[in-house]
Amino acid sequence: MVKPHRASPLAHLFTWLLTLQLCLPLSQAALPPTSPHPAHVPSLVPHSPTRLTRSRFSARTQLDFSTHCNASCFHRAEQWAQPEDLSQKLAFETLYSDGSRTLTAVDVDGDGEDEEEGRVRLSARTPPKRRLRRQVGSGRHRRVRRQIYGADGRFNIRGENFLLDYPFSTAVRISTGCTGVLVSQRHVLTAAHCVHDGKDYVKGARKLRVGFLTPPYINGTRPGRNQSDPRKPLVRWVRVKRTRVPKGWIQGPQEVSMDFDYALLELRWPHRRPFMRLAVTPSSDDLAGKRIHFSGFDSDRPGELVYRFCPVEDESNDLIYQHCDARPGASGSGVYGRVWDSTLERWERKVIGIFSGHQWLEIDGENRDYNVAVRFTPLKFAQICYWVHGNQLDCSHD
Repeated sequence: MVKPHRASPLAHLFTWLLTLQLCLPLSQAALPPTSPHPAHVPSLVPHSPTRLTRSRFSARTQLDFSTHCNASCFHRAEQWAQPEDLSQKLAFETLYSDGSRTLTAVDVDGDGEDEEEGRVRLSARTPPKRRLRRQVGSGRHRRVRRQIYGADGRFNIRGENFLLDYPFSTAVRISTGCTGVLVSQRHVLTAAHCVHDGKDYVKGARKLRVGFLTPPYINGTRPGRNQSDPRKPLVRWVRVKRTRVPKGWIQGPQEVSMDFDYALLELRWPHRRPFMRLAVTPSSDDLAGKRIHFSGFDSDRPGELVYRFCPVEDESNDLIYQHCDARPGASGSGVYGRVWDSTLERWERKVIGIFSGHQWLEIDGENRDYNVAVRFTPLKFAQICYWVHGNQLDCSHD
C-alpha cells in the first residue's frame, strides 16, 4: 500500500488522492497538446575512443548537491550554440569495471537547415526571465528547510502491488547513495554527481552496483524473521559493467554545472523488470497537468522508496525548476511526466529529466530557491540514446 510518512487524520485522504493521481486519466490529458510534433533529434557521430589514465577514485560522494546561479546562467545556452562548443560538451568518458577509462569525441551531424534548426531549438531558447523574476520576489513559497517546501508531500511506497508495479518498479538504488531509473534492460540513468564530482570519480564508483528492491517474502524470508523492520523491502545488488559521463559535466578546475548532471550505467546482466522510455523534454505546457513525478531513496527515510509529484514552476533551456519535496539520496531519480506519443496517439509516462538537487537563483539582487532537474534537450537525448543503443538508427525521434 501507499502511505504518507507520518500517520495523520488526513492519511486516508492522501492515499486516495495519490491513487487518483496514478490511476485515473487526467482531464488535461484528454486531448493531445497544441504542438504534438516530435522534436528534431540530431545525430551524433562518435570518434574512436582515446585511452586515458586510470581514475584515482579520489572524490567523495556529495549527496546534498546544491549550486548558486545568477542571470549569467541563462545565457549559457547561447554560448553553446557553436558546433565546436556543442561537440566538446557532448564528448563523453567511459569508465570500465577494471578501472580503465576512455574519452570519445563526437561530431554533431546534420546538413543545411535541419542542423541549424536543431541547434536553435537546443541552444538559442532563453528562459522566461520575466516570470522567474516575478516569482523570485513574490515570496509565495517560504523555504522551511532545504528541499522541503511547506507540508511534506512525499509518500512511502510499500507492498508488492506497488513496489513491483510500473512505474515504481523502474526506480533503483545506486551503491554510492543515490537513485537511478531503468531506461532499458541493461541501462540505468542517474545523476553524474553520484559517480563523479566534476574532477574525478568518487571512491564508490570503483565497484559500482545497482540495487533492485524485492519484497522480503519473494526472497524466501518471512516478515519479521531476521529483519529489523519487516515492512521494508530487501535489495538485490547487481554490478555495473561500465559508466558513461558527459564531458559537459567533467569541468576540471571549473565549477560544475547542473546542465549536464546525468550519467548512464550499463549492468553486467540484463534485468527482467519493465523500464521507462526516454523523451526529449517538452515544454511544461505540453505535459499532462503540467506536472512531473519521481521516486527515489531519500536519506531521511532509509530503506524506503519515496514518491512525489508537483507542478513545474519554471524552466530554462537545460533545467526544470520545481518545488517537489526531496532530500539527499533522491539525486539521480528519473523525472517523468505524461507525454503525448504521436506514434501511439496516446499519453505515455516517459523519463524527461534527472533530478539533480537544489539551486539558489539570484536575479536583480533577490534570491529564490528551487529543486532542479536536468532537461533532456534534443542533443542530450541523442547522446543518451546512443549510449543505450550503440547506434543512431533507434534515436531519430523521441
